[in-house]
This record gives sequence, C-alpha cells and structure tokens, in this order.
Amino acid sequence: MPDKIDFTVAIPTCNGENRLPELIERLRNQINTESLSWEIIVVDNNSTDNTAQVIQAYQKDWTCPYPLKYCFEPKQGAAYARKRAVTEAKGRFIGFLDDDNYPTSTWISAAYTFGEQHPQAGAYGSQIHPDWEVEPPENFARIAPFLAITERGNLPLLYEPSKRLLPPSAGLVVRRQAWLESVPDQPILTGRVAGNMLTSEDLEMLSYIQKFGWEVWYNPEMEIYHKIPSFRLTKEYLIPFLRGIGFSRYVTRMVNIKPFYQPIVTLAYMGNDLRKIILHFIKYRNELTNDLVAKCEMQYFISSFFSPLYLWKNGYLKSK
Repeated sequence: MPDKIDFTVAIPTCNGENRLPELIERLRNQINTESLSWEIIVVDNNSTDNTAQVIQAYQKDWTCPYPLKYCFEPKQGAAYARKRAVTEAKGRFIGFLDDDNYPTSTWISAAYTFGEQHPQAGAYGSQIHPDWEVEPPENFARIAPFLAITERGNLPLLYEPSKRLLPPSAGLVVRRQAWLESVPDQPILTGRVAGNMLTSEDLEMLSYIQKFGWEVWYNPEMEIYHKIPSFRLTKEYLIPFLRGIGFSRYVTRMVNIKPFYQPIVTLAYMGNDLRKIILHFIKYRNELTNDLVAKCEMQYFISSFFSPLYLWKNGYLKSK
C-alpha cells in the first residue's frame, strides 16, 4: 500500500457492533473503484461493547485489495474521532460515514470524481435519504434536516457563506489539505457525550474550512441512507437534541465574524432569535403542548437565543 492514496473512508463509531457489519458489507460492494487506491479506517471512540472484536473478525479474513484498519480514540466526542481519522488517513480525500450511514454502491467513485472535478472544494456533502424504523409525523419535514436528512435536488449546489447553510457530517467528504490548513487543533465544540447534548462540531469544522477560502458543496451523486431508529422520534430524544443544537449556535455564527464586531452581531442575532420565538408562539400557541414538531422548533429558537450566555456560563468561551 503506497504512503499516499486516493481516498480514505473514515468511520467514527461508539458502541457500533450491531451497525458496523452492514456498513462494511456496503463498502465491500462498491463499484467503479478499480482504478482507485483507497482504505477504510474504523475509529473506535471509546466503545464499551464488542466493536473492536467485530472489526478484528473482519480483519482476520480480509482479502480485499484495500485495507481495513482500526484505531481507538479514548477522548469522547465526534470531533476527537474525526481528528484522529484525519491523523491516521493516507487519502487525499476523507469520506466520513457514521455507523448508521449506508452508502449506495457508487458512493466512493462519485465522491472521488467530484473532488477531482472541483479542485477548490474543501468539503462536500452527500444526498441523504431517511430509512425510518417507524414513520414520522406528517409535519416532521420541518425538522428533518436536524437528523441529517439532506435532499436538496439532483444538481450540485455550492453552499454560499452568506446563506449560513452547511451540510451535515454524515456522508461528508473533506479534502485532507483543506482540513489541515483550516481546522483549529482545539475546537470549542467536540460533539455529544453522556449528559451533554451540545453538538454542531461538524458545522464548526466546516465554517473554518469555508473561512479559509475553500468551497463547500452538496453532491447529489453521493447517496446514502441514514437508518433512524424509533427512539430518535421521541420527545425524550428530540427536545434535548434540539436544545443542544441551539446552544451550539453562537460558536458557528461567530467563526467568520471579526472579534471587534462580535458583540454587535451577537445582539443582532439575539434580537432575531427573539423575533422568531414571538412569531412561533403566535402561530403555534395552541399546538405547543401537543405538537412535538412545534415544541422542538420552539426549543431550538429559545436555545439559540441563550447560546452565548450558556456557552460563557459553562466555560466554553474562556480560552477563546
């Protein structure tokens, strides 16, 4: 295996023993990759189940021309797992797949081709279809993007910095050079851990890539199916989840704002968040008790409003 290869598939996982086999089989069935040199790296993010043993069993009988590698990252949090993947990867492009993301058979070839055709693309996301265990409520489409559902048409889309919209990390491909040039060694957001749903570490990373002049794209030719279990549609999961996303927003909002202007911009954002809270209450005041989607949206708006105060109070901003 050469020191530098074309493509790395990185799989950050925590307790993924039951989800990894299907993903690995999907990767073994990739087509149109004969001319590529590529590898798979499973980053075990402090699992307590049999994740390591599952990968070791695959490695024992592995006959594919591309290697299946395993490494252990003890620091809990998706940001640490992705950082470890970048350190271990030999590919010029790194494609991140969560252990519940199942790519179509052309995902790798489509990902590599897009990167070669767009040399200014520092990162680009997949078209992500939901694979629901149970059908969501009819109005769930309003918050589906928070679960990484990304169906934005069948044409490539450039994410303009002014639009404040970025793809999720599920099915995201990053040009390794762009990561090394742009992403800080110690991000503020590190990903959800037990007892703390603070998230959006992927958006912080992408914001820095965009800040340093790299393009960020949506590539619909890269398709994956995101398996969503029934518990992720419950109030007990969704309310803390949306709260964590909202509390994280100050970080991603400020990446591209010069420090001198940050107090003014913060007040402007808080004013806009307050406006959204009021309008949402007026529109859905009779549904906020029983409508889970409306309740989730309100939680998101409220948490976004309090984001700078929450992060400061809990010490996330002290070193910045």
